[in-house]
Amino acid sequence: MADDRDDTERTEDPTPRRLEQAIDRGDVVKSPEVSNWFMIAAGTLTLMVFAAPMAQSLQSTFRGLLANSYQLPADGPALTELVKAVAREVLAALGIPMLLLCLAAFAGNILQHRLVFSAEPVRPQLSRISPGAGLRRLFSRQALANFAKGLAKLTLIGSVLAALLWPQRYRLATIVAADPAVILFFVRSLALQMLGTVVAILAVVAAADYLFQYRQWYERQKMSLREMKDEFRQTEGDPTVKGKLRQLRASRMRKRMMSAVPKASVVITNPTHFAVALQYERGMNAPVCVAKGVDLIARKIREVAEANDIPIVENPPLARALHGTVELDQEIPSEHYRAVAEIIGYIMRLRGAVRTSRTL
Repeated sequence: MADDRDDTERTEDPTPRRLEQAIDRGDVVKSPEVSNWFMIAAGTLTLMVFAAPMAQSLQSTFRGLLANSYQLPADGPALTELVKAVAREVLAALGIPMLLLCLAAFAGNILQHRLVFSAEPVRPQLSRISPGAGLRRLFSRQALANFAKGLAKLTLIGSVLAALLWPQRYRLATIVAADPAVILFFVRSLALQMLGTVVAILAVVAAADYLFQYRQWYERQKMSLREMKDEFRQTEGDPTVKGKLRQLRASRMRKRMMSAVPKASVVITNPTHFAVALQYERGMNAPVCVAKGVDLIARKIREVAEANDIPIVENPPLARALHGTVELDQEIPSEHYRAVAEIIGYIMRLRGAVRTSRTL
């Protein structure tokens, strides 16, 4: 199979069809760092915007429960209703933030590639349970790159967070004795600073990782020369067959033209390189080209015309112009009406004079 060959054979850039086939079977560009960034960014936004409303709503709910706990019925149906009421309050407080996190997870994937529904990634494969294949994946270039990326990310984020927390080390040591409201405000402020820093760092990491994953994916789709030829045959057809078809069509066209030359009124020549056979009868709007050609075909047209007593007129400029502007079975362009009319008129007058002399 093509996938079993050495990757060094794949030196050609993938075609659009190859890339489309890869996407259809579920092989898409996907960076987990991009998805992680969307989730962390959404979590940071949620904390900034919804933390206070959520805290107030949950505080009011549970404060009421604790303050009136001795009045709450504890029998079966009443307890069930109580649990449902608390669940509704919690869902109302957390609903919008959870929806935002779900949308962020969806956006992190949909922005990297379009939606693809394929059973190929979950199809059973022996290579997935093969110990040898597992070891090769474990120590592959992709695995080593992921390990290096994770280590570098951990080191970078840890260093930046340590630098951010170092000036706060004395406040952190004394915060345990402060009022709980002050502690919460301080912790929220510090958490937002740390999350904002992490989001900024991960944005750079996600962009770099996406480019790396795209390059890896593109390299996987590269093709060998044989694959390029096979795809060309599948999409464009076998070049040998197409060449034979072109030859067959050209042969049929030549035969049709030669059979139409005896019906022509005149053949205009170069005299040796071009030949255009025109047919004109009374009632026609303009003369029609029934045959044309260059070199060998032009010579064959002249031979057929001579054998059938078709007048041959040498007019190099007109022959070249007609050959380049008129197609088979089409009327000549209007700019050549006058020149062709003079030739056909002369031939018709000549034929009339010949018939008159024969009658006398």
